Parts: sequence; structure tokens; C-alpha cells
Amino acid sequence: MVSATVDSEADILSNLNINAGDWPSNLVKNLCLLSPDQIGLGKMLVEMGQSHLFQQWTDPGVEDDKKKAFFAQVAKLNSSYPGGLASYIKNARELLADSKVGKSPYDGFTPSVPTGEVISFGDDNFIKYEEAGVKEAQNAAFVLVAGGLGERLGFNGIKVELLAEATTGICFLQLYIEAILALQEGSCRLTQGTFQKDIPFVIMTSDDTHTRTLEVLESNSYFGMKPTQVKLLKQEKVACLDDNDARLALDPHNKYQIQTKPHGHGDVHSLLYSSGLLKVWLGAGLRWVLFFQDTNGLLFKAIPASLGVSATKQYQVNSLAVQRKAKEAMGGITRLTHSDGIYMKH
Repeated sequence: MVSATVDSEADILSNLNINAGDWPSNLVKNLCLLSPDQIGLGKMLVEMGQSHLFQQWTDPGVEDDKKKAFFAQVAKLNSSYPGGLASYIKNARELLADSKVGKSPYDGFTPSVPTGEVISFGDDNFIKYEEAGVKEAQNAAFVLVAGGLGERLGFNGIKVELLAEATTGICFLQLYIEAILALQEGSCRLTQGTFQKDIPFVIMTSDDTHTRTLEVLESNSYFGMKPTQVKLLKQEKVACLDDNDARLALDPHNKYQIQTKPHGHGDVHSLLYSSGLLKVWLGAGLRWVLFFQDTNGLLFKAIPASLGVSATKQYQVNSLAVQRKAKEAMGGITRLTHSDGIYMKH
């Protein structure tokens, strides 16, 4: 039995043109348990300097189910990041190296106040753009980034379930849905549509918020929106890093599991692409995707006018912001001009 296993390992390594001395011995011992795809993932991990992940692996016949579960997790992490885990590790190493020497991606750029359309709530210009935006709303999809909990705010639940205002007692999720439905009806009325187009509404959730978000929607009959209009996309977690060499961190309580953490809000773009929704929307003639955050109750007072500016001026990308006062603890939009003449907005 032992010789057959050794022969099997030797054959596998030979077929992959791999020298057994280049691989961690504990992984080599367990190659007979793995599928070709899993062996390919093992090869990738070794090549990316992650041999430490197999340092505590036992011999075949002991904890084999946990070893297979490890590779199932690796496969999921590999498929959920553009370019796979190898790209994730490579990007992490480059960013960590830059951070270590104090290199900034904004070196050589000079900040200045960006150009754009400044509108004041309620004036004639605002009303003109708002009407244009309401008309255009039937050609838009709305995307809510809602992966966070309300713990920092002292709330034991998801942030979109927080009270939006005290007079009616509605939560943020209800406020957003009712605003989208109002835009949907207004757009149909202003364009004299023969039928009302349903505006798509996507909510990006996380492991922490997905189930609870669905429960809130279902228990409240989607706050009047058709269930078919609403799509929940759950963002996946990414691997934690253990050091500046971007070595993946193992769970301290499970030597066969990589530690993970929620990814950033930028996940929403790759999720929309990988889900196929962007192709569906393009085929349906939609022109705009509006992204917004989980707890901004005043946002929909400005969204129609902002959309009207984009439609009127034919912008490809438009960011909405309020004027920032000096030293105020909030973000802003800045025009960055490089010494070679290239500029970008951040």
C-alpha cells in the first residue's frame, strides 16, 4: 500500500514536471487525496510562496476531510477575485512594498478644486436638472452597497434597518425603495409612457447582512416593490495576510482554514460584471447605474438632479458631493494634476 502511494505521488509530480524537493513534504504526502484541479491550486500556492499553509498537515488517512475542505475554500477564494489568488497575492505584495518605503500612488500629483456643475437645492437650475433626471430615471438601475452592521452606531442589526427619521418610523431600506418607486412613477408620467418600466434595484450584501436583509424585505412585502425588481448580490470575503510578504494567514483555531475578511465596497463593480446583470441591463436599453451607500437619508433629494446633469451634459461618470468646509471630517472630490500633464479625479 505504501509503495503504491509513493508511486502515485511520483507519477503526479512527474506529470507536472515538479521536483519533489521544491514542494512541502506534507503536501507531497497528501497528493493522492487531491483532484487534478486541487493539485493545480496547490501548485499555484507553492509558486506564490505559500508553502507554510501545509506545514502542519498530517499524513494521509488523518483529517482528510479537513484537507479537502481547505482546497474547497482555496477554490472559492480563487474564483471570487479577478485574476485569482495569484493576482491577489501579487497585488498585495506590490502595495505592501510601496507602503513599507512610504511610496504613495499620488506622488507627483497636485490637488486642486475640480470643475463641475454646482447646483443649489430648489433654485431654477436645480428644478430644470431634476425634471430631466426624473425623465431619465426609467433608463437607470440603482445599486445599494449594504454590507455593514450597525454595531459602531450602537445598533444590533443591519444598517439599512436603522430608523431613517422619527415622524414615520421608517427604516433606510424602506425610504430608499419608496424613493425609487416614486421616481419610477414620475418618470413614466413625465415621459407619457404607455406602460411603467420597473427600475432594477440591486443590494450588495455580505455574510453579515445577507440573510437579515432578505428577511426584512420578505417580512415587509418588499415595501411595495416587486420582488422581481430586487436582486441581492453577496460579496465574498478575501484572504487575510500575515506579514509584509503577503503570506496568507491561517485561522489560529483551524490549521486547515485560511483566515478571511470582508472586502471593500469596490467589490460591487466586479459583482455586477460577474453576475451578468450589466449585460442584461445593456440589452434592456438602460443607460445609467446609480451607486449609493446604506445610511444617507437625504441622498434621494439630490439624485434626480444629479442624474439630470449627467443626461444633459452626456457625462460617462458623475460623482455627487457637498461642499466641504476646511478641517471638516468628511471626504471630498479632488482634481489631481500630474507634473506630466495627466490628471484624474479622486
